[in-house]
Amino acid sequence: MSAIDRKLKVIAIDDDPFELKLITHQLSVLGQQDVAGFTDPLKALDSINHAVGEDAFDLVFCDLQMPGIDGIAFQRRLVRSDFGGQLVLFSGEDDRTVHAAASLARRQNLRLLGILKKPIDLDALRKILVAAAPAGAESTRPDHKMYSAAELRRAIENDELINYYQPKVLLSDGSPLEAECLVRWQHPTDGMVFPDQFIPVAEEHGLIDDLTHLVLTKALAQSARWREMGLTLRVAVNISMENLNALDFPEKVMAALASAEVPAESLILEVTESRLMQDPVAVLDILTRLRLRRVRLSIDDFGIGHSSLAQLRDLPFDELKIDRSFVHGAHADPQKRAILQASIDMGRQLGMQTIAEGVEEIEDWKVLKELGCDLAQGYFCARPMPGRAIPGWVKSWHMRYLEIKRNSVLLS
Repeated sequence: MSAIDRKLKVIAIDDDPFELKLITHQLSVLGQQDVAGFTDPLKALDSINHAVGEDAFDLVFCDLQMPGIDGIAFQRRLVRSDFGGQLVLFSGEDDRTVHAAASLARRQNLRLLGILKKPIDLDALRKILVAAAPAGAESTRPDHKMYSAAELRRAIENDELINYYQPKVLLSDGSPLEAECLVRWQHPTDGMVFPDQFIPVAEEHGLIDDLTHLVLTKALAQSARWREMGLTLRVAVNISMENLNALDFPEKVMAALASAEVPAESLILEVTESRLMQDPVAVLDILTRLRLRRVRLSIDDFGIGHSSLAQLRDLPFDELKIDRSFVHGAHADPQKRAILQASIDMGRQLGMQTIAEGVEEIEDWKVLKELGCDLAQGYFCARPMPGRAIPGWVKSWHMRYLEIKRNSVLLS
């Protein structure tokens, strides 16, 4: 077993002295000599809080089952300490408990690097260390500036919002079929601003209709340019539940389609499941009229929101997008795979096309194809890009797909 060349500052916490000595020895075998071991989580936290700058710890290994302050309470205090490194959980508990602890860590924005089962396997530990990064290597608390309604209104008026597009491809043969439009704000001083920093502002201050109209208009214009080049990708545009409060929304969509000379069948409107059905009558009215006009409808981020099976039954969706949290790593996680399989099967039985978000590795692709999912979207296929880059990506993707197919890696 080779040692890891990168040297890290590590803390290991386990109330069992023997287990602590064992993991410390394993880390040493793998070339990590700078390891501080603690049986008391409070003392470990104190050491973390006093280690700053070059002395800051890169990696914390923490047992979940400890008396007094267990691993969950430790995580909570670690968040308060503004810890800048990465976290590894290890435990002998059942998979569901460990998975819940890991999910909690991610929701608290801790940089969870991995989970190790007791007894710790040396090769699994080595992989963790290979993936580990020094504490200063990336920001864990990025500047998440929120903007005022006045600033956003000026951005809309000054045409500072731009669209990026992320392709979706058929799992059956790799053909590009759709592209999701993802809005960005090209801020004159702050650079690229992502939607979670301004969409809530738009929704809260009555700007979402203007923002959606701008995004939709640009997306349809881009779709028309693609069609002129012989590229007939459907374009997907995200809409807010606030847009579905106005009963004339379908007429506005159809006017935009007519202006761009794009057929309604080429437009997909994606509705986020977590905000669905606040006003069931209005939503059903608007979505049904959109479907009567042949606009396609997609329920986004399925699995993490609040919609019921009855809503899936009653609303006229064409597509079911499975959230990335159930897709990435499903090949190695039986619980994720079970949820993924159930979602795909349900979509099929309801006559809906299924799309998996967050496809990042070939293993993700393989399991989706095996389970019968229709479309894949994620970094494995393409990152979001400007609309002008899509035609070039289509050519390079076809070449890449054929190469993988020839090597019998992807479709074996």
